[in-house]
Amino acid sequence: MLVAIVVAILTLIVAALVAVAFFALRERLRTSSSVHVKRGRASISSIDTLDVASASSSTDGLPDTHVKTSSSPDGRASAPLNARFAAIGVFAAGVFATLGAKLFGMQILQASSYQKQANENKYTDVSTPAPRGYIYDADGVALVKNRSSLTVLADADVLSDHDVVLRLSAVLGIPYNVVRSRLQDTSSGAQSQRVIASDASLRNVAFIAEHSDAFPGVNIQNRTIRSYPYGALAAHVLGYTGAVSDADLKSVPANRDIELGDEVGKSGVEYTYDEILSGEHGRRRVVADADGNVVRVVAETQPTRGSDLYLTIKAPVQYVVDKELAELIAPKGVIGTGKGVAGACVVMDVTDGSIVAMSSYPTYSPETFIGGISQDIWDLYSSKSSYYPLLNRTISGTYAAASTFKSFTGLAALRYGFADTSKYWTCTGSWDGFNTGSPQKCWLKTGHGSLDFKGGIVQSCDVVFYDIAYNFYYAGKSQGGTLSDTAMQEEPAKFRFGQLTGIDLASEEAGRIPTPEWKQSYWADVPTEGVWRGGDMTNTVIGQGDVLVTPIQVAVAYGAIATGNLMRPHVLKEVRNGDNVAAVTFEPQIIDVPDVDEKNYAILRDALNGVAGSNSALAKSFRDVGMDPWDVACKTGTAEMTDTEDFGWFACYAPYDDPKYVVAVMIEQGGGGSTSAGPIGAKALAAALAADAGELKEVGAVAASSGESVAYVSSSSGRTD
Repeated sequence: MLVAIVVAILTLIVAALVAVAFFALRERLRTSSSVHVKRGRASISSIDTLDVASASSSTDGLPDTHVKTSSSPDGRASAPLNARFAAIGVFAAGVFATLGAKLFGMQILQASSYQKQANENKYTDVSTPAPRGYIYDADGVALVKNRSSLTVLADADVLSDHDVVLRLSAVLGIPYNVVRSRLQDTSSGAQSQRVIASDASLRNVAFIAEHSDAFPGVNIQNRTIRSYPYGALAAHVLGYTGAVSDADLKSVPANRDIELGDEVGKSGVEYTYDEILSGEHGRRRVVADADGNVVRVVAETQPTRGSDLYLTIKAPVQYVVDKELAELIAPKGVIGTGKGVAGACVVMDVTDGSIVAMSSYPTYSPETFIGGISQDIWDLYSSKSSYYPLLNRTISGTYAAASTFKSFTGLAALRYGFADTSKYWTCTGSWDGFNTGSPQKCWLKTGHGSLDFKGGIVQSCDVVFYDIAYNFYYAGKSQGGTLSDTAMQEEPAKFRFGQLTGIDLASEEAGRIPTPEWKQSYWADVPTEGVWRGGDMTNTVIGQGDVLVTPIQVAVAYGAIATGNLMRPHVLKEVRNGDNVAAVTFEPQIIDVPDVDEKNYAILRDALNGVAGSNSALAKSFRDVGMDPWDVACKTGTAEMTDTEDFGWFACYAPYDDPKYVVAVMIEQGGGGSTSAGPIGAKALAAALAADAGELKEVGAVAASSGESVAYVSSSSGRTD
């Protein structure tokens, strides 16, 4: 900027000097262009401007006269013409002086600036994508790696060249319409090149390279892409990557360098820890010819691979859970040919909140997203008939909690004296405490007979809990009582229901604990429906009605029953740098210590310990995996649905005397929890304990869901818990 100002000033000064010289010379020439004639000292031989004869005459007696002369034919009297030439000369000098000043500024004063611009035109800086870090399980089993891939890319304007599109289709063996759709894809930026094919064969790549004139706007890159040795294993935890989009570029974190063409995390830990997994771009300074071909590499900085993640997931346990869910729901690879249509299972270490296994079915293969997912597959995965494989049901699926909720409403009853170890209830199979004339039914229509609190938990008797809800309802201030109208709901809220658990995965849902305030707000447009009634309480107490929970919430809550601490669930164990040194280690976090009397915990734990041993189906499931059912504390549940088959629940922890793992399982349309979710829970718990003992090491590939389904016909005999 300063140099430009100096040059401008010099130019103005030169222009001013030229102007002054021009006008001074002009004035001088004008003065000297007249002839002074004196009487008697000169004779006039010829005056063309006077209309007189050319003869000589005397000038005696005439006054002095000034006469302007015209130019003569021989140029001897051409002063005006000389003035013009002089002016032109001065003007030319001014032009050259100005150019000289400008040249001085460019060559001397601005030389460094122009040299820099010349270098910038001469050299081109090319960014080299950085490989992402690896992802390992807790024991060092590689779940996600990198590999090289020959990628065919094309400029966006190739779309308008019908012949090139046809050639690409023929050479790559990709349908013409698919090539066109990929050229129209702007997900990686409107100006970026489109990925036409990943993992192209060397033969096809060589053909395109040898016939580059026939493929204008098409080039080949050797890219590093993700590799998944075990297919869909832990797919919802790992997540997938995709090309950076315009939206990604608009929200780049402060410490993240993202460029068009990069791969970024889109879900799972790939998304959560994207900044850690992504490395630093490499840089190449090259000299290119007029056609853009690299002639010489001047300097090069190699890209740096991102840091590696070690997860809390244990691959052998994850393999068991993934495999068992798939075999239960889709034994023939098609949903509807087994028990239930979808499911979720989570295994958590109760001592530190680490997630040992997290499975959701149907599942998908993250490799499907390499190079961009096709529209056909995206439409399939988004269809109702596929049961949404991309949905991580463990954290994003919300369901009625069913009888698993009774543990927490039971603690509320123990807290306020509506239940204790000495109180008994009589179950006849139905209950109409509100005298509505429409009795509510227990799941066992014939009734359970006389039960205490432990019997109510073990048998999952609804009548016991209907009576508990009745007492809470009339003890509320709105009914003339002294308790809060939400006293019963406040106990489950202590265990994180209705709130996020804080797991380090995106898209977690909070669920819902219904209250009078919530219902009034929900039905704001229909006030008559927003009135809180006794039936709302009896539905809520057994985890039905408007109650919504996620499997991760159930696992965290039952973990708190086992230990008294609410642990923050997490999948990250540690981050290791390029030297394989732990740079970051996750520290266990107690997010809350529920205000529960230890005596009440003891009553509830004892009741939960009696469930598996007293339920023949559950007892068999545990014995089949080599476990003693009396060494487990658990609760079953069956969520009754109005338009589909019932959903099955199972939650458990073990060992009972020294809890280590908690498991939560949910099977959509699986029927009774004891027969659908229970066996999966038993196998998951046994696998976690076996892995600790060094007895479980097998890890295999898991197949993604095909997206196919047939009409499901349940074999369930109805609710049994």
